[in-house]
Formats: sequence, C-alpha cells, structure tokens
Amino acid sequence: MIDSIAYYDRNGAAFFAGSVNADMATDRARFLKHVPSGGAILEAGCGSGRDALAFKQAGYAVTAIDGSAEMVRRASEHTGLTVQHKRFDQVDWRNAFDGIWSCASLLHVQRADLPDAMARLVRALKPGGVWYMSFKYGDHEAIVHERHFTYMTEPMLTAAIRAQDLELIDLWTSEDVRPERKGETWLGAIVRKPA
Repeated sequence: MIDSIAYYDRNGAAFFAGSVNADMATDRARFLKHVPSGGAILEAGCGSGRDALAFKQAGYAVTAIDGSAEMVRRASEHTGLTVQHKRFDQVDWRNAFDGIWSCASLLHVQRADLPDAMARLVRALKPGGVWYMSFKYGDHEAIVHERHFTYMTEPMLTAAIRAQDLELIDLWTSEDVRPERKGETWLGAIVRKPA
C-alpha cells in the first residue's frame, strides 16, 4: 500500500505552489449557500490551506486538518490558523460542524477504507449540516506520481453517499481549474446529514 501522505511530506513546496492559487471560488459558493453565515466549517485534508483561508476571510469559524505534517506547517503559515495534524481515520468529532469541505482529499483513501472515513466525517457534522467532496472522475483505483487515487463515477459516489444515509443535494462534473490540468474531469457532490 502506497502512503500518499509521504508524497506530500516530500513534495510540500511544489504542491503548495501548484495548488494555493487554484480558483475554487465556484465550488466554494455552491457549498456556502447551504452553510449558515459564520458557521463552523471543517476542512478535511486542507493541503495548502487555500480554501480554509477563503472561509476564514468570509467570516466562518474554520477548523482545518491534514495528514501531512509538511502541509500542516505550510497551511498554518498561509492561513494563520492552527491546522491540526490528523488523518481521516483519526477524526473523532461529534455533531461539531455546520459544514465539511473535503476538496480532492478523500480520493487518497483506498476504496475499501472509504466507508469508515466517510462515517467519521458524517459523525462530525451537525444534524442538517452539509458536506462537499470531490474526486477525480473514473471507476478505478490507481497509483499516479507516488500517490494512491480512488476515482468515482456518479453511480459509485451516489451509492457511497446513500450507504451513509445522507441526502444528495448537488452532483456535478467539472474540468480541473489548473491550466496545466485542462482535460482532467472532477466529480463534485454536496450532501446533507438528516436533521
């Protein structure tokens, strides 16, 4: 089993530089219209801290975590937040967040381990809370550039969401926003935990 976290620890500077300015404003807006103003948001797998900073600047109460110690360091410096060094299998909050943002992070969890990671995040959401997630588009798992990727199609992600008793409120595909990644397709979803 390849450890994707080790890749980010080794390549933190390059990943930060390549992702910190990616324009995710459209997806953030789709998510935030379901989150109460000033609400508590968990960014699960924050990477550079790009989105955590945007949420903080918009007045939300932000908690950010990442499994890579190097990304935690860089994201803390970038955001001014105390980013926590925590993997998905260490998430143990209960009914704590109005929203969870996991942009291009759960895709590093092996498909067999996704139900547990998702269940932990569901428990962290308040009843009625919403959760954004995104995956590269496809129906396979692969090792690409020293990282594990779990790809998703609409039926696969819909089934995973339903297995967690979540309400699917938005599902869409989009092209990668980074110019050098044009032609790569992403699958995004927003779900709600029953009130």
